[in-house]
Amino acid sequence: MTYEMAVDSSVSLSLVKDELLHSDARQRIIRKALLSRRVEERLLDLFSQGKLFGTVHTCIGQEFSGAVLTEFLQPGDSIFSNHRCHGHFLSFTHDVHGLIAEIMGKQTGVCGGRGGSQHLCKDGFYSNGIQGGIVPVSAGLALARKFNRDQKISVVFIGDGTLGEGAIYEAFNIASKWELPLLVVLENNGYAQSTNQQETLAGSICDRAAAFGIRTEKADTWNWERLYSTANELIDFVRNESKPAFLQIDTFRLKAHSKGDDNRPRSEVEPFEKRDPLNQMLAESSPELVELLSEINQLVDEAVALAEAAPYAATETASTTPQTIEWAESKVEKRRLVQALNQTFKELMGQNSKITFIGEDVKSPYGGAFKVSQGLSDLFPERVFNTPISESAIVGIGCGLAMEGYFPFVEIMFGDFTTLILDQLLNHASKFRYMYNDQVTTNLVVRSPMGGGRGYGPTHSQTLDRHFMGIPGLRIVAVNNLIEPIRVYQPLLTSGSEPTLLIENKLLYSLNLREKLPEGFKRLTSNETFPTVVLKPESNALDITLIGYGGLSDTLVTVAERLFEEFDLIAQIICPTQIYPFRIEPLLDKLSASKFLILVEEGQGFAGFGAEVVAQIAEHNVALLKRVKRIVPQAIPIPACGPAEKEMLPNVDNIVTSILGFIHEV
Repeated sequence: MTYEMAVDSSVSLSLVKDELLHSDARQRIIRKALLSRRVEERLLDLFSQGKLFGTVHTCIGQEFSGAVLTEFLQPGDSIFSNHRCHGHFLSFTHDVHGLIAEIMGKQTGVCGGRGGSQHLCKDGFYSNGIQGGIVPVSAGLALARKFNRDQKISVVFIGDGTLGEGAIYEAFNIASKWELPLLVVLENNGYAQSTNQQETLAGSICDRAAAFGIRTEKADTWNWERLYSTANELIDFVRNESKPAFLQIDTFRLKAHSKGDDNRPRSEVEPFEKRDPLNQMLAESSPELVELLSEINQLVDEAVALAEAAPYAATETASTTPQTIEWAESKVEKRRLVQALNQTFKELMGQNSKITFIGEDVKSPYGGAFKVSQGLSDLFPERVFNTPISESAIVGIGCGLAMEGYFPFVEIMFGDFTTLILDQLLNHASKFRYMYNDQVTTNLVVRSPMGGGRGYGPTHSQTLDRHFMGIPGLRIVAVNNLIEPIRVYQPLLTSGSEPTLLIENKLLYSLNLREKLPEGFKRLTSNETFPTVVLKPESNALDITLIGYGGLSDTLVTVAERLFEEFDLIAQIICPTQIYPFRIEPLLDKLSASKFLILVEEGQGFAGFGAEVVAQIAEHNVALLKRVKRIVPQAIPIPACGPAEKEMLPNVDNIVTSILGFIHEV
């Protein structure tokens, strides 16, 4: 690895080389850099004593990056950092006590000990160990700043190893097109963990950002006074022009990637140790520096002592008081579901100016692939955004907006494409509230049509919600045509901080809301935040309970009609809207009232929703399991051929046939 070597010169506390860099600023910067180094040296010592958890990634050798950049940030600006975040955090917040306690897993830490070394949060500082995915989130923060018109900016620190992640290029493109006040700072230390950059990186670093029309600059930590001027100019550009910029800071990590896993030859590291500005200052041992070091060492000692005396992080416990479920009859207005959804958005966006609608082809005249957003951009032109095909980036941007109190609805055109957003939901949006100790909310809604039946074939017909079930902090809701959409969508704005994956079945779009029910049935809706709908027959002599959600709501109504009219079997239908988290316990009395329980799913059955329901029943009522059957698709990709697709997926005919066969066997 080679760098363009700048003129090597010793640095003293009294030396001023740049007209912009006054002595007070120099003193602050050097203090921040020395504080970062002393804290991290102490952390390595604490780790060797077994007093830390996990690992520690130090920025020793890179301290001037954060120390200089933070000189130009203002209250209300934000920083998003990565696993090597301690120096950035200390330079931005100056909170030594909170950092050390956090890394020691103590309740007095900035995140109550929940986040640890890589996951810090305080006063607009956020870090996450997943580097590539943080860039779209920081772009969302920048978009919020743009909405606020307050000249505040978002800064994100990444490393040269992150350049292999596709999410950052999706974010670069959108940040440039939307002119977001985002500064991307790439600390180029030449290594991705243990792999030399020469093995993995093609082309120029700055050219990658410049290809998107983003202004780029280069500087380094050895000539940190020159970095001061460059950072000042670039941050001023981002703030006043409300446009993104990219700053490459060449530097060198003097210690291991984490803990002690360093296999670089000493012959490579030693020249940089000698060149390091802090090492040069420490070698001088000026009276000012000795005094400063004494102050810093005392501060670090106090922080360690306080952290050692503090209790460890407490485990969050769920509420033990379940909601009392009450039921009331309800009605719906007959109209196509897609029209009802469209009207719902018009009403909600008219009521709340912080709702944004983001997705591919969602603006007029197209109005989305299934026309849910038809006309929204005419009514709310500044809050409806057409995006490139960048599913990961737009969900990350939605997450950043939600962190700032906005209510983003992000449309993923087909549910099959939600595989591309898993990282943003699993490693970012769903974790932030908990790991940042309730300092952040991410009320993000990702909408996506799922399901087959339209001949779209193996990659545009899947129901993939099962792949997202079980993620702590993520809620999954499915729309059906037995309830007004407003009763599902309105609570998304008021029901807490969780991100939500919201499923809309493609076949239901063209169907009407079920205003008229089969003769002898009434519609009962629970008082849950996201209601469960029960279609209950007048007769108390129930034979079958049918459970399904989403697009199966309409199918199961027809199944119930067929079972009664042709076979004299009386069925009730239970259709939940929230499918994760889900509790079967409030419904056990309704299940025990019938002879058989049939669970129907459009997604694959193995480890799916039905399997979870059966497991929960086993925990409460083992006897009922003798009368349970799951009806799920064949375990093959969904064919494009219409008849083959119909045969594979649950439909009225094969559901009825399967039920009759099961009853006969029992």
